[in-house]
Amino acid sequence: MTPATLRKTWLTGLPLLLMLLSSTAFAHGVDANTERFLLTNQGVAIGPFLYIGAKHMVTGYDHLLFLLGVIFFLFRTRDVLVYVSLFTLGHSLTLLCGVLSHISVNPFLIDAIIGLSIVYKGFDNLGGFQRLLGFQPNTKWAVMVFGLFHGFGLATKLQDFSLPAAGLWKNLLAFNVGVEIGQFLALLFILIALDFWRRHRSYYAFSAATNTLLMSGGLILFGYQITGYIING
Repeated sequence: MTPATLRKTWLTGLPLLLMLLSSTAFAHGVDANTERFLLTNQGVAIGPFLYIGAKHMVTGYDHLLFLLGVIFFLFRTRDVLVYVSLFTLGHSLTLLCGVLSHISVNPFLIDAIIGLSIVYKGFDNLGGFQRLLGFQPNTKWAVMVFGLFHGFGLATKLQDFSLPAAGLWKNLLAFNVGVEIGQFLALLFILIALDFWRRHRSYYAFSAATNTLLMSGGLILFGYQITGYIING
């Protein structure tokens, strides 16, 4: 890829990233109707929690950017299933354990780490570890560990609403299943788009620019959240 092409890709893609990671997206919260429901619900509500979980994942730009990085160079269905399952195992464990055990972290710090997970995957896809450090971290372990952090992000957000203890584990399980449904739907569309793109030579020609933009998005998220932590922490 020539410098001129890379520069053109940056000028085209960076504004799109900034729109995606706008101030509204940075809030990483829930809409008014969902917030009202979570604050007033007092019993088991399987259907609504399924829906909220799925919606959270489908609209969770940070989770989707990380998963895009994870599957970008995975061409076999088996590999996609293995990596996505490791990510799912990680965030499911910390989501359930975090809420049930009342373990939470500063939301700015956890979202900053999630931002770094996106940077990590883009850097890894570019072969950065081999080129700069001369070694390759275990990608499977890395995906699972970052999945743990993503789950803590979900757990921290849910604890903001002081969910009632009655039927909590059932609602949490429904929420987690909803997250997996949303993840499946989002990945389905991402994989379809990638499969179409992979049929063209531009996929490899622009792979470096794409992962560089992925890193940029993660750095923007990291910087915003660290700033929020300094100001509000």
